[in-house]
Amino acid sequence: MNTHQQAAIVTGGSRGIGQAIAMRLAADGFAVAIQYACNAVSAQETVGAIKAVGGNAIAVQGDVGNPQDVERLFVETSRAFGPVAVVVNSAGIMPIAKMDVNLVRTFDQTIATNLRGAFIVMAQAAARVDDGARIIVLTSSVIAKSFPGYGPYIASKAAVEAMVPVLANELRDRAITVNAIAPGPVGTELFFNGKTEEQIARLAKLAPLERIGTPDEIASAVSFLAGPDGAWVNAQVVRVNGGYA
Repeated sequence: MNTHQQAAIVTGGSRGIGQAIAMRLAADGFAVAIQYACNAVSAQETVGAIKAVGGNAIAVQGDVGNPQDVERLFVETSRAFGPVAVVVNSAGIMPIAKMDVNLVRTFDQTIATNLRGAFIVMAQAAARVDDGARIIVLTSSVIAKSFPGYGPYIASKAAVEAMVPVLANELRDRAITVNAIAPGPVGTELFFNGKTEEQIARLAKLAPLERIGTPDEIASAVSFLAGPDGAWVNAQVVRVNGGYA
C-alpha cells in the first residue's frame, strides 16, 4: 500500500475537528491514518470520503492512553504509507464535572485520555518521525476562562500546553516543529453535548466575532502548521478562537 506520499496521523480523526483535520490533510496531499476509539462506522465513512475524492487513508482502532495501541498506530501507518511526516493529536473528551470528591473517577478518565494520551502520542512521534516532521496537539482556549465544571478538562489541556515547548527543546537540531492549537468554541458534537440553546448562544457571544467556530477553520490552522509556510513556527500555542481568549 506504500504510495510514497507523505503520511499523516490524526488521532480522534473520525468525527468533529479531527475529521475535518483528516479531510484537510488529505486534500493537502497527505496519506492519512485516522485513529479512532470506538466509532468504527464513522472512521470508515471518513476513510471512504477521503478516497472518494482521490485521497488515501486508513482507519486504525485504539486508545491513545494505551502505549501499545499508539505504537501499533505508528507501525501500521508506516507499513501502509511510509515515514510519518505529520502527527496531529486531536483525540479528547470534555466531561463537565465540578471539583467534587465524588467525581474523582471523571477527573482520572479526563487525564487518562487528554493528558496521558497526548504524552504517549507525542512521545511515540518523537521516537518515530523523521527529521523535519511536524507534531501538532489540540488544546483549548477555555483554559483562560475558568468556567465552573471545567476543572478536569482545563487541567488536562493546560498540562498539554506545558509539554509543547519541552518537546520542542528535546527535539532541537532535528528541524521538527512542535505546536499546539487551542480552539475556541467550535460547532461539534463534543461541544454541543449537554448544552442548552441558551448556553450555546451565550458562549457564541463571548468572542468579538460573536459566533461559534467551525471544524474547517481549525483544520486550516493545522494545514498551515503542517505545510511549508509553518516551518518557522515552533513551541507555540496558536489560539484559533475569534478573539474568545
